[in-house]
Amino acid sequence: MSFCSFHFIFFFFLVFVLYYKLPSKYQWVLLLISSYYFYMCWKPEFIILILISTCIDYFSGLSIERTDSKKIKRMWLLLSICSNLSILFFFKYFNFFGDNINAVLRTFSIPFSVPALNIILPVGISFYTFQTMSYTIEVYRGNIKAERHFGYFALFVTYFPQLVAGPIERPQDLIPQLKATHQFSYDNAVYGTKLMAWGFFKKLVVADTAALFVDKVYNNLGNNYNGWSMIIATFLFAMQVYCDFGGYSDIARGCAHVMGVNLMVNFKSPYFFSRSIKDYWSRNHVSLSKWFTSYVYIPLGGSKKGLLRKYLNNMVTFLLSGLWHGADWTFVIWGGLQSVYLNIGDFLRKKLKREHIINLKNARIQTFMSIAVTCCLSCFSLIFFRANNMSDAVLVIKTIIRDIFGFGGYINDIIQNHTMEFDVGKTATVFMGLSLLILFVFDWFNEKYDAIEKTAGLSKVVQWTGYVGFIVYLILAIPNSAGSAFIYFQF
Repeated sequence: MSFCSFHFIFFFFLVFVLYYKLPSKYQWVLLLISSYYFYMCWKPEFIILILISTCIDYFSGLSIERTDSKKIKRMWLLLSICSNLSILFFFKYFNFFGDNINAVLRTFSIPFSVPALNIILPVGISFYTFQTMSYTIEVYRGNIKAERHFGYFALFVTYFPQLVAGPIERPQDLIPQLKATHQFSYDNAVYGTKLMAWGFFKKLVVADTAALFVDKVYNNLGNNYNGWSMIIATFLFAMQVYCDFGGYSDIARGCAHVMGVNLMVNFKSPYFFSRSIKDYWSRNHVSLSKWFTSYVYIPLGGSKKGLLRKYLNNMVTFLLSGLWHGADWTFVIWGGLQSVYLNIGDFLRKKLKREHIINLKNARIQTFMSIAVTCCLSCFSLIFFRANNMSDAVLVIKTIIRDIFGFGGYINDIIQNHTMEFDVGKTATVFMGLSLLILFVFDWFNEKYDAIEKTAGLSKVVQWTGYVGFIVYLILAIPNSAGSAFIYFQF
């Protein structure tokens, strides 16, 4: 069941009404049943995987807490981690590693091959396995008590607003909220509904319109597009990813807020206001960044074992993050580039005793240049993230270098001999420009204060004028978008 469907709207409205009609002691039952139904709408049999993870981690948590033996604690922790990673590996990475092993075997003429399996990737598997693993790790570390109520723990694993694409919540943040008594709040309902509406705008208008331009170029590289077209398509892909996943997160947060639960902010204007790659990763996919920092980077030693070890830990963490996003070398390279950016930036800060390479007297110019450089670096890495394969990524980079810098011919000749026509229609182009402007203005306000909360202080006339205008804009813009599925469902 997709958020962007009438099925979900009806489903959520029904859950919302029943949630506040039921006695508080039964609210968790409704949410658990609803969450299982929500997930089973995709492929019912995959609910078995969630039940397996839930049972293993529930009993692992209890067993870790009940024993004083560090060896036994570690054994239960490894059982939890290995079982979750094994499920994730089989469904997501088996064929990837099998293909690479077969390539090595062919190189040495070894007459053996790993068979390819026809495996369907369960939606959201990367998210809920990471969330449930965080529970047993936190219990092992002594940061939380094991949850004894199986129903509440199962709800933590499957809570439908953030089940299939996050944000990845910590158990100490989410479980107490799920166990709390929630009474209907008009303010919560209004704020949550506005947040959902903004999420729908980001997904259905910005992301899906950007997809028209991006897919036109990246899926048809043989059409002789020039470097400028590829730069535009790559920037729009950055906007597509941000608004696709950010839109999902906003809808999830809005749904939860209506029912009195606060989920973490997962995106904080990563492309418009990040002044460095380090700042970028404090704004982009925040829940995943915190997960890898807490459970990979810090256990590896973090920054406490010397500069070289810190850079190596960054590299390992981001390579794993890249692999988490997809079973392909393009994602691994994307993760590797992020670590290179981060390590170089850290090195320059330490050696030059300043935040950025260029240090101008005018703070505004410096800030603008820092944001521009960070955005360009992030977009460059996204070439690998979006490309259908490594050959396509290399072709895009070569074309950009050749055309932008004039390698291989004069600029005029290049423009004349290559197409820059996206062929998506003038209406879609106009809506793309207007939507990006609206997105920027909203994010700019959000940098200063909660933009959605601020609308409550406006006059009723202004508010209702804005609501009507927003709805009209959605009605006009959505038919000119791609209507594509959420990108992160494939992760």
